[in-house]
Amino acid sequence: MPKQTFFHLSKDKQETLIKSAKEEFSRVPLHDASIANIIKNAGIPRGSFYQYFEDKEDLYFYLLNQLSKKNAERFISILKEKDGDIFDTFIESFQFLIKVHKNPEHKGFFKNAFLNMNYKLENTLMNNLYEESQKKQYFDIIHLINTKNLNIKDEKDLHQIMKIASAVTFHNLVHMFGKELSDEETLKNYIDQMELLKRGLYKEEH
Repeated sequence: MPKQTFFHLSKDKQETLIKSAKEEFSRVPLHDASIANIIKNAGIPRGSFYQYFEDKEDLYFYLLNQLSKKNAERFISILKEKDGDIFDTFIESFQFLIKVHKNPEHKGFFKNAFLNMNYKLENTLMNNLYEESQKKQYFDIIHLINTKNLNIKDEKDLHQIMKIASAVTFHNLVHMFGKELSDEETLKNYIDQMELLKRGLYKEEH
């Protein structure tokens, strides 16, 4: 997380630094990114950078965390529009993610993130909703879900459905970049997998 001095900056200065960082992280993956490039483009001294962030990883994960929070807010908004239908919400949300992640302004940043994945990156992109700071958003989602048509016994099952559907979403975004799939291919694969989840995999005995 940024140090308090970052939040004391004017909005313009904050945005300049964030924009510069995003450009650098779009150019190369995190491990190859250069603080020198970030501060040069932002027009700040190196000493000032360390007054705002511990290191480039701190800045990078702050960026990812902000994006993940926005995704969660959008997910909640769609869930309300869909009257709590969790599968329709995941699909519409995924369509939006495809557009955002393929947008030239964001594509390099997300491509580098998804193709250089590790546990910490995945956790942050998935919004790590079990962390204390994200629990309210997560419980907002859980309580908005219409469970009437879901084959679940309790809220624990609902948590598992969320985990599985989120993992499918994440997997398809990685494949979109890794295999350079078209938007249409990506969406079709995703819908096919979500439909399998929706109807279940095991035949009922007659």
